Amino acid sequence: MPVERLQDVLEKTFVGIGQARQAFVPQLQPREVGHIASIAAGIAKVSGLPGIGFEEVLKFPGGIEGIAFNVDADEIGVVLLGNYWKLQAGDPAERGGHVVDVPVGERLLGRVIDPTGRPLDGLGPLSAGKRLPVERPAAHIMDRAPVTVPLQTGIKVIDALIPVGRGQRELILGDRQTGKTAIALDTILNQRDKNVICVYCAIGQRASGVAKVIATLRDKGALAYTVVVVTEGNDPPGLAYIAPYAATSIAEHFMEQGRDVLVVYDDLTHHARAYRELSLLLRRPPGREAFPGDIFYIHSRLLERATHLRPELGGGSLTALPIIETEAQDISAYIPTNLISITDGQIYLSPNLFELGVLPAVDVGKSVSRVGGKAQLAAYRAVAGDLKLAYAQFEELETFSRFGARLDEATRQLIEHGRRIRACLKQHEFSPLPMPVQITVLLALTAGLFDQVPLARMAEAEQAVWAAAANMPADVVERFSTADKLSDVDRAQIIELATQALAGLVPPARAKGEP
Repeated sequence: MPVERLQDVLEKTFVGIGQARQAFVPQLQPREVGHIASIAAGIAKVSGLPGIGFEEVLKFPGGIEGIAFNVDADEIGVVLLGNYWKLQAGDPAERGGHVVDVPVGERLLGRVIDPTGRPLDGLGPLSAGKRLPVERPAAHIMDRAPVTVPLQTGIKVIDALIPVGRGQRELILGDRQTGKTAIALDTILNQRDKNVICVYCAIGQRASGVAKVIATLRDKGALAYTVVVVTEGNDPPGLAYIAPYAATSIAEHFMEQGRDVLVVYDDLTHHARAYRELSLLLRRPPGREAFPGDIFYIHSRLLERATHLRPELGGGSLTALPIIETEAQDISAYIPTNLISITDGQIYLSPNLFELGVLPAVDVGKSVSRVGGKAQLAAYRAVAGDLKLAYAQFEELETFSRFGARLDEATRQLIEHGRRIRACLKQHEFSPLPMPVQITVLLALTAGLFDQVPLARMAEAEQAVWAAAANMPADVVERFSTADKLSDVDRAQIIELATQALAGLVPPARAKGEP
């Protein structure tokens, strides 16, 4: 009896196997697998993938990915995005079936990632969610709205004289170690409680410098509304190349939701050099300064994605602050002139001012905002015109005064007034000022209230005016944010507050008009 039961079981098993074999329909999935013909620093030559598309992702052993950059009939030039020293000639290469993309959304806020979306902050993997290609077309002309809303940086000299609007592209350029990153960080810090998402993109920077930036953002409470995209100096050049495009895709996701976004590219000089390195390795013809012929196009297609969308499309904005490093104050070099022509103005940082201790070292004469003035608040416009003219006159007169020429009383007064303007435009790092404080200080400056204060006590005098601005009536502060011009009553009220604050700092002899 047990033998018969075992036989029945075996028969049923084999019958089931036979039925399953008859019902099975094999699904053949074709795969294109090529191989690495040669490999160099950051690039690989691959053959055997006839159906590959331009900028399609390729997958290599060890989880390493690359981008099809040169697609020829016989060979594919691939930009590698991983540890290329682990690969060797003959290794298989497989099509990924998609272009390189990056995760987007709220889950990225407060995180530090690389351009492919891999976390670098040790806080665990990112949760699953939406991804967008790093290369996306810019908004159409008819989808754009004029720049009408200011983006306050918290820096007096910029908000008053070189204003930035939401949706603008304002270039920050200057020699090495002149405070370019500090201005960008101050702008990010000033967006706290202003409903502006920030994206900081470090391109080929030193790891120690990036760590310092992240620590500053964390200490100042700005990391909560900021996404940090990082490529270090020892990363493959392919990662540095895609970094700003990935950061822009992250920012665009928020912009398309109707949010205001600020993106900082620090800096595009390293980006241009990474692209030059890749192009030369891929045997692309070099042009001026050995840069390839399409170096202008890669930056223009990046910065054209910064815009202000129409209200029908959500009304979101993407403001770009690209950073460029100059050499020996040469703003007529190839990459700086390219970026100056693409952007809507530039903030130039002078090493001479930096050496004199004038921080931020903004050269007002060489700096300009071609769009932001239209978005500037009326309260700033009431003081900005007189201030810029007086400062320009002072710089010219100061140059002549160095020759030892005898100056009349009016000229001496202009120079003394200009020195107080320069002292007032100084500002400590990572200390952005609110708008009412800025307007109070600048209005007191244009009214000549600081002219009787000794130059050595200007910092003390400015602090006194700051304290007075805190007692300003709420209705006056509200009118600062409107498009209405500053009324004579409001102006008189602000000047009176500043006069009372400075009363104890003016020497008695000068207060009476004595020499």
